[in-house]
Amino acid sequence: MELANRVLSLTPSTTLAITAKAKELKAKGEDVIGLGAGEPDFNTPQHILDAAAKSMNEGYTKYTPSAGLPALKEAIIKKFEADQHLTYTPGQIIVGNGAKHILYTLFQVLLNDGDEVIIPTPYWVSYPEQVKLAGGVPIHIEGQEQNQFKITPEQLAEAISDKTKAVIINSPSNPTGILYTQEELEKLGKVCLEKDVLIVSDEIYEKLIYGGAKHVSIAQLSPELNEQTIIVNGVSKSHSMTGWRIGYAAGNEKIIKAMTNLASHSTSNPTTTAQYAAIAAYNGPQEPVEVMRKAFEERLEIIFDKLISIPGFTCVKPQGAFYLFPNVKDAAKMTGFNTVDDFASALLEDAKVAVIPGSGFGAPNNIRLSYATSLDQLEKAVSRMKEFVESKSNV
Repeated sequence: MELANRVLSLTPSTTLAITAKAKELKAKGEDVIGLGAGEPDFNTPQHILDAAAKSMNEGYTKYTPSAGLPALKEAIIKKFEADQHLTYTPGQIIVGNGAKHILYTLFQVLLNDGDEVIIPTPYWVSYPEQVKLAGGVPIHIEGQEQNQFKITPEQLAEAISDKTKAVIINSPSNPTGILYTQEELEKLGKVCLEKDVLIVSDEIYEKLIYGGAKHVSIAQLSPELNEQTIIVNGVSKSHSMTGWRIGYAAGNEKIIKAMTNLASHSTSNPTTTAQYAAIAAYNGPQEPVEVMRKAFEERLEIIFDKLISIPGFTCVKPQGAFYLFPNVKDAAKMTGFNTVDDFASALLEDAKVAVIPGSGFGAPNNIRLSYATSLDQLEKAVSRMKEFVESKSNV
């Protein structure tokens, strides 16, 4: 039986491949330290767990509206008002089964065959695949490492064609942790307005910001940019709720309505219990969010200097998310490997440290490692990597 062409073009997930190999080694009793996690290592806060249990015990276990519970939409609207001073109506909000599903649904309703979506590199691995699944064409702009992996207005303007439908801005970024400033977003936004290009603003890491930096949404910079932007967000990273699968989009009502119609035929509705948990996440105490953010910031400050002390490692210091994305091209050469992918495989086999090769993110000279794990494990992992590089290269 032949499969559909749309799935034959998909690129297998590098993250899943490394994770599977790490699990295989662990099952054999190997002491593997996994730094591939894309989720916080904290449990979901207790008041959220309690709210979910309460909703089930009170019988709230049936279908909900396809776009989400009205009470959850109101909680999201209040969050936007408090955090970004943005005003939305319930008709401008859709809740889905995680931000990934929201992005998938968005591209399905936006793109016709051949439509282009501009995706800066490095990128989150699912962006180009989701665009391709919708019949679109990913157009990559390289975020230069010397510019903190950020694209420039000139690069954006040059990449836009008469087929361009949207551009993705992910700030803070996965995998780099970089954060666009207000001035940078204003310049990018000006290009998008002039060229009439929709902005997909992925803000899933907005609560995890470090070093006194401030998250700015491009949608809050002007009424025109607000109208031109679809914000994608969720509770997965901010409230350590990755498994609950609640994400949402806010923006143009016509687009949101189309997404809702599609969702009604694909998923019916987001999981009911998870929606009640998300209501508690936004309406309840926010102290656990800050506790987690501070823990990540502490880990970053301790581990960053240790990481860049490894021979052949250089790294742009992140301002958000919970990833480090060092350039290890020189380290790979020093240790006798032709590619960073081979270097990463050797780190797993020999040093028993699982990292994600940057090739899956469109940056083949880098690796991604997550500091969403204990400081003790992080220090052990960096020590092992340093020992591996020094022993292989005779530094």
